[in-house]
Amino acid sequence: MARLGENCYGKSRVRLSRIARAGKQHDFNEWTVRVLLNGDFESSFTEADNGKILPTDTMKNTVYSIARTSSATTIEEFAMELGDYLLGNNPQVSRASIEIEEKNWTRLKVDGEPDATTFKLGGPELHTVRAERDRSNGWAVTSGVDGLTILKTTNSAFTGYIKDRLTTLKPATDRIFGTRATITWDYISATQDFSEVRARIIAALLREFAAHHSMSVQHTLFDMGKAALTAAPEIARIHLAMPNLHHLLADLSPFGQDNPNHIFVPIDEPHGYIEATIER
Repeated sequence: MARLGENCYGKSRVRLSRIARAGKQHDFNEWTVRVLLNGDFESSFTEADNGKILPTDTMKNTVYSIARTSSATTIEEFAMELGDYLLGNNPQVSRASIEIEEKNWTRLKVDGEPDATTFKLGGPELHTVRAERDRSNGWAVTSGVDGLTILKTTNSAFTGYIKDRLTTLKPATDRIFGTRATITWDYISATQDFSEVRARIIAALLREFAAHHSMSVQHTLFDMGKAALTAAPEIARIHLAMPNLHHLLADLSPFGQDNPNHIFVPIDEPHGYIEATIER
């Protein structure tokens, strides 16, 4: 015998660009949206009956339609607005989960002054949100940043580790520390100034990374998480995943040259991988 277990469906990779026009000044956003719905969909799986299925193409259209009239200024606000609409208009849906990635477009400065209608991509990282709500409960909001690419050229060491017969790694007291971090944090309440809190968290993470005298990726990761919790009492916990993107010292001795930490070979893989959740 077979029975249907937990299931959901939705629409993924819905691409959306939006211009908010306030006179001569424009604001620009580029979002990628994913909608996932849970609910009373068993008949579509087990009886080939689509009577309770909202087409995923309709979900795509809903993203664009809600965006047209939305006053949301953050991906968090838009995610909840979109989810509330889908729950309010589909009684067969018991839970909505909305995920959004936002490219980091920033206003261009021309001769030192912000231009009203011109933007540049601020970095490779994406701002993210996952907002989830059961019909009978409030929103749980997890925001974050994906691909925060940062590097420091000193104040990073790695010594005192286990050495066995297979260890070839040499201790380092002054090495390059580079990472492409994925970071998420859980809000205590879904009513926040999300943009301001996000800016405060990212600033605290970057400030701690820059100032930290690292003895390992683990050491720096924990202190970055601590700094974010201190800077943002609005969040309950923060999760950091930080691959250690290695830069290997190049051997210049065949050319009769020394190399006192000047020339390195960057490698993407294999790389170290460290993640942890820092909680209050």
